[in-house]
Amino acid sequence: MNVLILSCDTGGGHNSAARSIQKELIRRGHQAVFLNPFELSGKRVAGAVGGAYVKLVQKHPRAFGMLYKLGAFVSRLPGRSPVYYANSLVARHLAKYLEQKSYDAIVMPHLYPAEMISYLKRKGWNCPKSVYVATDYTCIPFTGETECDYYVIPHEELELEFVRKGVKKQKLRAFGIPVDETFCSKETKQQAREKLGMSEDGIYYLVAGGSIGAGKIQQLLDLMREALEEVEQAVVICGRNKKLEKKLRKRYDGYKNISIIGSTDQMATYMRACDVLYSKPGGLSSTEAAVIGIPLIHLTPIPGCETRNRIFFRKHGMCLAPRMIEDQLLAGRKLMKNTRPTGRMIENQQNTVPADAAERICNLLEQI
Repeated sequence: MNVLILSCDTGGGHNSAARSIQKELIRRGHQAVFLNPFELSGKRVAGAVGGAYVKLVQKHPRAFGMLYKLGAFVSRLPGRSPVYYANSLVARHLAKYLEQKSYDAIVMPHLYPAEMISYLKRKGWNCPKSVYVATDYTCIPFTGETECDYYVIPHEELELEFVRKGVKKQKLRAFGIPVDETFCSKETKQQAREKLGMSEDGIYYLVAGGSIGAGKIQQLLDLMREALEEVEQAVVICGRNKKLEKKLRKRYDGYKNISIIGSTDQMATYMRACDVLYSKPGGLSSTEAAVIGIPLIHLTPIPGCETRNRIFFRKHGMCLAPRMIEDQLLAGRKLMKNTRPTGRMIENQQNTVPADAAERICNLLEQI
């Protein structure tokens, strides 16, 4: 079987989900090609699309929230959205690419390529079977105007929301959000700490801003700097945000209780080694935390789908999500002192979030 996986660089979650599916397909002996469809229009176009999103959510999260709300409103109107027609321009390049290749199925953990494939199908193209994979715990705007063969969603509780937005129920598959196999390993906390050179007896708080280093990380660290005791340490993952990393290294230079880490390919190991995770409520990062089973404090979300992710996790008892930063700090430290709510939270994570989404998606691809 030869599968094309289409995703874009608007945040790391989409690409991480894509890579996890690709790995599982290759492990099973299939061919799997990962492609950013905007690169078919040139590297400059692909970089502009991803860069514009990253800059917007990093520097103007409220503006992004307003655009998200506008998108939700527009998606309720008759006719197709400007997003659909913008993606149709790239769809023509994708059509030429597909003419030269032979794929049995197309998987899309991103809305934009799903819009492109939908455009081609409506124009009469004989496209391979298409599977859209939602990477947030909500039906994002414009999903209902796509026309894929199957829609993989994070949880069966979200089925009604997707149906109301225009997706046919028979196309829905509640498999979960696919995560990398490293998050499913049996590595122990002690083994993870040994690998990272961390103290066996220390208390570690992991602070993560997702792949783009968004969120009010500095404000939280300023509070931690004053509150952390000698045995406690904050480990900070800045993602690809080099500017944030440089700023934090300078600001907390000399504070032995705060360790600044840039981008890392060992996120699963850090989650397994630490005692509490402070993270913005990205769909993929929250799923990774739940699969690992780590007490989770959701930081202030980027308005939009992250707000819905936080609501879903809080509803199911899989996180604590105080609104004030001071309360977020206290919530994590309280979890360290009381094992009963910590145990319940991890149990809720394991009961709600499946760890085998990539496998189930690949099973579907083999069936179709």
